[in-house]
Amino acid sequence: MRTQVVIVGGGPSGLLLGQLLHLAGIDAVILERKSRDYVLGRIRAGVLERGLVDLMGQAGVDARMKTEGFVHDGTLIGYDGEMFRVDFAHHTDATVMVYGQTEVTRDLYDARDATGGDTRFEVENVVICDPDTDSPHVTFDHGGQSHRIDCDFVAGCDGFHGVSRKTISDAVRTDFEKVYPFGWLGVLSETPPVNDELIYANSARGFALCSMRNAQLSRYYIQCDTADSPDNWSDDAFWDELRRRIPEEAAETLITGPSIEKSIAPLRSFVTEPMRWGRLFLCGDAAHIVPPTGAKGLNTAASDVHYLNQGLRQFYADGDSHGIDTYSQKALARVWKTQRFSWWFSNLMHHYPGQTEFDKKMQLAELAFLRDSPEAQAAMALNYVGLPY
Repeated sequence: MRTQVVIVGGGPSGLLLGQLLHLAGIDAVILERKSRDYVLGRIRAGVLERGLVDLMGQAGVDARMKTEGFVHDGTLIGYDGEMFRVDFAHHTDATVMVYGQTEVTRDLYDARDATGGDTRFEVENVVICDPDTDSPHVTFDHGGQSHRIDCDFVAGCDGFHGVSRKTISDAVRTDFEKVYPFGWLGVLSETPPVNDELIYANSARGFALCSMRNAQLSRYYIQCDTADSPDNWSDDAFWDELRRRIPEEAAETLITGPSIEKSIAPLRSFVTEPMRWGRLFLCGDAAHIVPPTGAKGLNTAASDVHYLNQGLRQFYADGDSHGIDTYSQKALARVWKTQRFSWWFSNLMHHYPGQTEFDKKMQLAELAFLRDSPEAQAAMALNYVGLPY
């Protein structure tokens, strides 16, 4: 068979690209390694930048988000027993939306179903062939049979462990990586959030984050050792440790309950260059990973989708290849800026092994500067709500 674009990966970035291309009359087949239920069962972040919120509107999938999402116009920073607020709306005239990535994915699947788009689940042995030529194709196994799709372009939206990035020749590709010496132990509980806004906390015992999915579903994290295991933490032990790390005024109002999910996520920063090789384009986690501090993972994938969608539309509408020719350059320029913010915020809020007393004093001084400086808060707010595309 033949299509215009093969999208490898049926997560939110692949689905969003497919929906935007469909609205432009561009045909795409989506290939997903896992089942639909598996994709929808993944627990991920839920803070959407203004750019992603706008893209959801462009894709016509924002109705439920507008009804069930929570608009946040600021966030809280805790340190040294106190707490202060960074007002996004005041500094940037913009907000973020708290709406779970699972819900974003569900809305996009529903839209895909409504269009009758071709989505193949549980595909195996995907191979991207001849991407550096004018005639790429993709082979894969599905339903016990081998298949081939000829296409104009391939969009690799298949995550860090997918085949797309590895398809790019080692002679062409350069990887940049920083592995952080800690992880996040996360708990999901059917309890009301401790606050209407997110609380990021730097304490003498390490980092903590109080987040939420909705009015009765909360997500909490504490910094932990990378060698730790969720099995080492009872619910009571987690709640006790969380209380010790967040400001007292929040700890006193924390409502606890049984965890319905508990896991440890490692933290890394990763970027591969370039994000295009011939007619293969990388999007999202296939090209870059950020630590979850600041919630830039899905949002940076969305900016990739924006640039690629614009480039492909320009190519098919006008025969103009400028957009796809400059895709990697445009995407990476923004990727590195989001990497910088995530790296800065992670360094500010976490404790590192071997951290000296001088290092700790510098963290506190930086936090005090952020608390007292409108200019510093404006810079943080601009990065948090999302740099313009």
